[in-house]
Amino acid sequence: MAQKTAPSTSLEGIHSTYIYKVVLLGSTSVGKSSLAYRYVKNDFKESLPTVGCSFFTQTLNLESTTVKFEIWDTAGQEKYHSVCHLYYRGAHAALLVYDISNKETLNRAKLWLRDLEKEFLPDEIVIALVGNKTDLAAEREVTTEEGEEFARTKGLLFMETSAKSNHQVNDIFMAIAQELVQREQEKASASSPREWSTVDLGESGARTGCCRL
Repeated sequence: MAQKTAPSTSLEGIHSTYIYKVVLLGSTSVGKSSLAYRYVKNDFKESLPTVGCSFFTQTLNLESTTVKFEIWDTAGQEKYHSVCHLYYRGAHAALLVYDISNKETLNRAKLWLRDLEKEFLPDEIVIALVGNKTDLAAEREVTTEEGEEFARTKGLLFMETSAKSNHQVNDIFMAIAQELVQREQEKASASSPREWSTVDLGESGARTGCCRL
């Protein structure tokens, strides 16, 4: 469960604040650090080598909810793989990042997914597959359709991004925030006796599905 601060009340109603741990996983040089840096600082740096793990925070406001992201950017080198589970323990969301110009990085992202599946139940974590470096479209080795199809079969969010050109970087984090908050609200509705008679599981499942890109 996310950390939740005491709700504040106003004329508009109750405003909740959630704190979510988000981890970035993927091979070295796929642009995980650049994505995080672009999202938090709105700037781009070509080379941001990560030793072990870097940490960022970012706050965004939804309609009646404030989401605070604690973003853990893990190193992609193989020598750090064995300890990365320590970083993503307790995570609420994960971005599996690959480089669209390097097919092998998608294969590595699939291995990271396998690790997450061992650690979490499907409803415990929101996972997004992110094809980064769309600015290298001329060197593309992974088609958009290939990424979409894999994400669809695994029930993942999907988006292609470019930290360099700032293409859809904010969008993928917003999609994750919306999915997390929606799950939070559905859990609250399901656990409230007053709502039991009005919960439609079929509609709930459809709403979740429509948020996948």
